[in-house]
Amino acid sequence: MGSFTVKKVQSLIKEGSPGRFSDGGGLYLMVPKKGAPYWMLRYTLAGKRRELTLGSCEQISLAEAREQAVETKKGIRSGLDPIEARKREEQATLRTVSDLFGDWCQDLEKRLKHPHIPKRIFIKEVAPSIGQFTLDSVTPLDVRAIVRAVANSGRPATANDTLMYLKQLFNHAIKLGLLTYNPAAAFSVTDAGGIEKSRDRALALDEISKVFKIFRENSDSLTRDNYLACALLLVLGVRKTELTEARWSEFDLENHRWQLSGERSKSGAEIVIPLPLQTASWLHELKIRAAGSGYVFPNRRSSKQPYMGKDTLNRAISKLFGREPGRKIQPENMMGDVAPFTVHDLRRTCRSLLASTGVPGHVAERCLNHKLKGVEGIYDRYDYFDERKEALVKVAELVAPSIDGAPG
Repeated sequence: MGSFTVKKVQSLIKEGSPGRFSDGGGLYLMVPKKGAPYWMLRYTLAGKRRELTLGSCEQISLAEAREQAVETKKGIRSGLDPIEARKREEQATLRTVSDLFGDWCQDLEKRLKHPHIPKRIFIKEVAPSIGQFTLDSVTPLDVRAIVRAVANSGRPATANDTLMYLKQLFNHAIKLGLLTYNPAAAFSVTDAGGIEKSRDRALALDEISKVFKIFRENSDSLTRDNYLACALLLVLGVRKTELTEARWSEFDLENHRWQLSGERSKSGAEIVIPLPLQTASWLHELKIRAAGSGYVFPNRRSSKQPYMGKDTLNRAISKLFGREPGRKIQPENMMGDVAPFTVHDLRRTCRSLLASTGVPGHVAERCLNHKLKGVEGIYDRYDYFDERKEALVKVAELVAPSIDGAPG
């Protein structure tokens, strides 16, 4: 019989002081700093000390934990390692492609800064076709069909990403001993979206004036929220999601500063973005339009996601160019002779405008929150806030007249 009583266990859990409390015989009550208390069994096998989680205290009583500990120790005495046995049980549950992705996801969340990207591609492009297939039933023909479908929908970069993640996913199955070959291995980018050319599209000043005029004339298609988002992306040069997922708590409108945290910044580094005076009226308008939401661009549709969708701006601009994915009858091209551009091209345009106004390269790179390369990146920790402020003001002075060319 151990040293615990039910009352003692309840008292330790209620008190909540983090620690490891022994019941004797290798059984411990674990009270972590974060999360629910649980039972843990310590044992030694082949000279190595190991720890096995038995389950949470909510699901397993003291008596049940003791019973599990006794049964587990019987197996250990006969040479059975309960941790390895549990791993084999878990592997036995990885039957389908979706099961495999769920297991691979745990690795992604540890090593990737943005694990939502492969998740989104799997859910949208892969799962509907082969998610419920057993692992050994997936063939190269299935892989080709998925990748071709994405490429034929006019998304070559996504087709390449889909192929890349399929290769990594099935390599994960090989690592676990669930497959002996990778059905995606023989394919290359030439079978998917082709070799991607780096884009160099940037809007000239006269184009900016024309584009924002067209935006205003088509406010039923490109909403005021979208309009102001494009204006801010052009002036501040930030990445799309850094802006569209921003909270008002990040902004100090009185002192014209926006504090972008490392968690939300793609570079992983926190940066304080100076807000040119011209952006103040746009942000104050957005504050009113947000109607009390904590987000600068709240989702206007009923959705689990509280901020603007990732494709909202892309689709709105694409529609004005007469392209609307998923529609048989395409809308009229409202952009006339303006060469097509994407949301990301607004960021590139900001970089081009910075260069045109004589802003030094290293300051322009910090404006875009790029990490400085080489020795300069290692040793130069100076944030260039004042220089960035001066640089962004120059851009704002160039483009604000085009953006404020007519009332919203």
